[in-house]
Amino acid sequence: MRTLLYTFGLLWLTTSLTGQDKLYIHKKNGLSLGAWVSATDSIYFDANGSTLYIRVGDQEASYALLDLDSISFGAQSKIVQITYQGNSVQVINPLAFEGVDVEMDGADVTVVATSLDPEVVYQLQGQTTAGSFKLYSESAYTLQLNGVSLVNPDGPAINIQAKQTGSVVVMGGTNNILADGASYADPPLGADGEEEDQDAAFFSEGSLTFSGDGYLEIIGSGSKKHGLATDSQLIIEQGNILVSSAAKDGIHGSDGVAISGGTIEVSAAGDGIDGDNGSVTITGGIITINSTEDDVKGIASDESLTISGGEVFVVVAGNQSKAIKSKDQIQLTGGTIHITLTGDVVLEESGSGYDPSYCTGIKGDEGILLDGATITILGNGIANKGLSSDVDVQMLSGALTVSLSGNGATYKNENNVTDTYSSTGITTDGSIYLYGGDIQISNSGSAGKGISSDEDLVIGDGLADVVLQVTTTGSKILESGTGQNAEYAEAKTIKADRDVVINNGNISLSSNDDGIKAKSSITINGGFLDISKSVEGIEAPFITVNDGEILVNSSDDGFNATMGNGGEANDGSLLLINGGQIAVSASNGDGFDSNGNIQMSGGTVVIHGPQSSPEVGLDFNGNFSISGGLLVVSGTNSNMTEAPGATSAQYSVKATTNSRISAGTLFHVEDSNGIELFTFKPERAYYSMIFSASSIQNGGSLSLYTGGSSTGTEWHGLYTGGSYSGGSLKKTFTITGKLTNVSF
Repeated sequence: MRTLLYTFGLLWLTTSLTGQDKLYIHKKNGLSLGAWVSATDSIYFDANGSTLYIRVGDQEASYALLDLDSISFGAQSKIVQITYQGNSVQVINPLAFEGVDVEMDGADVTVVATSLDPEVVYQLQGQTTAGSFKLYSESAYTLQLNGVSLVNPDGPAINIQAKQTGSVVVMGGTNNILADGASYADPPLGADGEEEDQDAAFFSEGSLTFSGDGYLEIIGSGSKKHGLATDSQLIIEQGNILVSSAAKDGIHGSDGVAISGGTIEVSAAGDGIDGDNGSVTITGGIITINSTEDDVKGIASDESLTISGGEVFVVVAGNQSKAIKSKDQIQLTGGTIHITLTGDVVLEESGSGYDPSYCTGIKGDEGILLDGATITILGNGIANKGLSSDVDVQMLSGALTVSLSGNGATYKNENNVTDTYSSTGITTDGSIYLYGGDIQISNSGSAGKGISSDEDLVIGDGLADVVLQVTTTGSKILESGTGQNAEYAEAKTIKADRDVVINNGNISLSSNDDGIKAKSSITINGGFLDISKSVEGIEAPFITVNDGEILVNSSDDGFNATMGNGGEANDGSLLLINGGQIAVSASNGDGFDSNGNIQMSGGTVVIHGPQSSPEVGLDFNGNFSISGGLLVVSGTNSNMTEAPGATSAQYSVKATTNSRISAGTLFHVEDSNGIELFTFKPERAYYSMIFSASSIQNGGSLSLYTGGSSTGTEWHGLYTGGSYSGGSLKKTFTITGKLTNVSF
C-alpha cells in the first residue's frame, strides 16, 4: 500500500510540473472518469487485489479491476466528450468527481449533473442508429454538436430534462443528424410523480440558444411529436438548421421563439415554427417553411409575433392553413417575407349551415401592423386571404404585394342563408389604416375583393407618401334571384361597411365591379385617385370631395350617392363637392348620380356622360345646388337630362341640340369680350352640354362654338391656357336666370 501511495505521490509531482492536472480512469465499457490530481487523496486496492479504490476529496469510488482498461493523466478540461461508435459509445468525463455523473447503456447516454458550474460542455460526435443523449442538470450548460449522427429508434435523440438554460453550438465545418423513432418507449416518472416530457426528436425542458456555423438536420418521425421543441424559450442566433420532417411542429418553443440569424428550413405536418404561449420574434436569418397539411400554420404564436429583419419564405399547401398566424398582434417592421398559398377554403359546420375557414397569408387576431417590411403574397387556392385580422390593420411604411387568383363560390351560412366566400387581398373585422408604403393588390378570382373592411378604411395620414394599386378582374357570382331581381357577389377593389376616408396618396384602382364602395360615407380630402375601370366608380350614401385629383372611368355611374333602396324618391343621400379636380367618364351610366341631393361649392368637375338615353351626365332625385367651382358635363338630350337647380347661388346653362355631335369635337364657350369660359373635348358623341362657372353673370352674353382646335393644355378633355380657333359659332345668348336653357 505504501508503494502505491508513494508512486502516486511521484505521479502527482510529475503531472503538476507538466500541466497534466487530471487523472483519468479508463473503463473497458468506454467510459473515462477524470479527477483532479491535486484533490486525489489516495488510490489503493482491496486485500485480494480485485478492486481499485480512489478517494477524491470526500468522495470514494471503487472499480472492479476486470472492468478497467488503464489510468492516464491529462490536462484540465470542462468538456464531457461523448463519441458514438455504432452500438456503443466512448465517454470522457473529466468532471466525474465534480458533480457530473454519466451512465451508459449500449449507445444510450444519461448525464446527471449536480454541479453548479455553468461552464460545463457536453460534446457529441460520432454515429449510431441506436443511441441517445439525455441530460439532467442543475446549472446552465453548453451542448456542442461536433459531427454527430444520433438516431434513437424508441425516443428522442436528445432529451434535456433540465429547466436550466442550454447553449447549443453547431460546430463549424460539421454535419449533424438527429432522429427519433416512430414510437417512443414509456418515459420514467419525474420527481413530481408525473411522466417526463419527451415531445420531440430534440427536446428540452429549459430554454435553448443555438449558435455555430455547422449544419444540423433533425428528422422527426415520432407520432404526435415535434422536431425541435422546448418547454421554455427557443433562441436561434446562428447555424444551419434543417427540420426535414415532424409529425407535429417543426420548431416549438412553449414560451416563445426568437431568431436573429442562421439559415432555417422546416418541413412539418404541424406548424412550422410555433411560439405557443410566448411570442415569436424574428430579427434576422433566412427562414424557409414548407407546410403541406390542412389547418396548420407556417409561423404561429399565441402572443405577439414580430418580424423586423431577415428573409422569410413560407409555402402553404394545406386547406384553411395560415402562413403567419398570431392570436395577438402581428408587427412586421422589417425584413423580406415571401408567402405562397395553394390551400383552399374549408366549410366548417356552424349553426344551421357553415362558416368558411380560409387559407390565409397573414392572420392577426389582435391586429396587424406593417411598418418597414417587404411582403409578397401569392395565392391560387380557392378563396385565399392575403392579410386578415379580427381587429385593425395598419400600414405605415414598407411594401406589400398581394396577387390572388382563386375563385369564390356560394354556400349556406350559419343561418342557412345563401352567402358567398371569395378571395380578398386585405380583410378585417375592424378598420384598415393605410398611412404609408407601397401596396399592390391584384385579384382575378370570381367575386374577389381587393380591400374589404367591416368598419372604416383610411388612406393617407396627410403626411407620409402612400402608393396603392388595386386590380380585380374576376367575374361575379349569382347568389339568388333571376333577371332584375338577381343578387350577385361582385369583384370590388375597395369595400368598407362604414366609412372610407382618403387624405392623400397615389391610388390606382381597376375593378370588374365597384371601385370604392362604403355603406356609410366616402370622404376625399386630397391625393390622386385614378379609377381606370369600374362598373360604379364611387358609391356610398354620403360622398364628400374636399380636395385632390380624382379620375373615374365607369360603365355605370361614376359617382353614386345612394342609401341602396333604389326608386325615384329622395332617399336623403348626398354628393358634396367642396373642392378638388374631378374627371368622370361614364359610358353607360350617369356621371354624377344621387338618389338624394348634389351640392357643389368649389373645385373643377368635368363629366364625359353617356351618348344615349336613358342615362345622363347628371341624375339626382332631390336637387343639385351649386355655389362655386367649374362644372362641365357632356351627354344626352332627353327628358332625363338634368342641370343644377334654380336654388343655386351660381348660374348654370343647359345647352342642347337634336343633332349628334361626334366624339372629340370641341365645345367652346366665351363671353361677349371673347374671354374663354372653357373649351372641352367630350370622349363620346354628345347632344347636350351642361356647365356652370363663377364668371357667368345674370344678363351676361355667352357664345357657343363647336369644332376647331385649342393650343391649351388638356386635362381629361378640359383645356386651359393657349388659344381657341377654327370653330363654328352655334349660338349667342343671354343669361336670364340661375339656370338658362339653350337650344343650338
